[in-house]
Amino acid sequence: MHKFRKMEFSAEKIASFLNGYVEGDKDITVNNISKIEEGVPGTLSFLANPKYTEYIYSTNSSIVLVSKTFNAENKINATLIRVDDPYKAFASLLELYSLSKNQKSGISPKAVIEESAKTGENVYLGANVYIGENTIIKDNVKIYPNTYIGDNVEIDENTTIFSGVNIYSESIIGKNCTIHSGTVIGGDGFGFAPQSKSEFVKIPQIGNVIIEDNVEIGANTCIDRATMGSTIIKKGVKLDNLIQVGHNVIIGENTVIAAQTGVSGSTKIGKNCMIGGQVGFAGHLTICDNVKIGAQAGIIKDITTEGAVLIGSPVQDMRQFFKNTVLISKLPEMRKQINDVENSLNSFLKNK
Repeated sequence: MHKFRKMEFSAEKIASFLNGYVEGDKDITVNNISKIEEGVPGTLSFLANPKYTEYIYSTNSSIVLVSKTFNAENKINATLIRVDDPYKAFASLLELYSLSKNQKSGISPKAVIEESAKTGENVYLGANVYIGENTIIKDNVKIYPNTYIGDNVEIDENTTIFSGVNIYSESIIGKNCTIHSGTVIGGDGFGFAPQSKSEFVKIPQIGNVIIEDNVEIGANTCIDRATMGSTIIKKGVKLDNLIQVGHNVIIGENTVIAAQTGVSGSTKIGKNCMIGGQVGFAGHLTICDNVKIGAQAGIIKDITTEGAVLIGSPVQDMRQFFKNTVLISKLPEMRKQINDVENSLNSFLKNK
């Protein structure tokens, strides 16, 4: 359970926010949320999965979100709020709570802002935040303590940057983005030229990183600046924790990538892709739109079939992967059969 910061909401107010209607006591209030099977008085729950239907008749939750099409078979003690989609409605309440929780504003006296930097209205800068030269922080941006923002950076409206983030110079961050703690944006790309005697000379990385609107970046993710030009994370992209994005990579609109994935330099990933955890991309690849890639896949060549569903290392069509897995599991038996045939043949030839 989690309290709504000691705030109470009536069934009537919740129903109004969710465009639903109340069935029961419209004045009953809640200040907590809970699972329907663990509900206690003063909490709100939801019923979206039919396998939890039995709990609606025994839950002690005060309010339960249900579908407008839900038909009760027994008496329900809780007040019901009927909505089109209980799961989405519950998610909307959580979003509202999250927004209310993060309504910080004001600039800490311990923040350091260079004279040439500009900040908009209703900006929050926590203690030990550094804002570099010629950097622009627009309206309603929130930057939590111990964060470094380099020179010539631009951060657009309503973006939230949590503590311990490092954003290097020339980076551009769009509107309504969320960047979680420990993330590094705009560090040097991994560019080294081999020389004689197995030595390497660093190639200067003079590009930048562009993050478009409505992007969320998980904790401890690294996005490298381009060697030249820009590394680009397009609008609506969601990146999980612990992801490495190399120099000059482009990730298309609304693509989601799970934790511990690594994308090597100059690879271009299309829009609306879904990529599982620990996927590895070789460099200079092109991945087309609407591709789904399973966890731990190894991508070593372009993917040109839109809507492909792939898995394995090296990657292959998911159906073929499962067929191959079945065949591999039968290899010991097949080996035994081959050995038996070989022994029988040798015995036959010996006795002939």
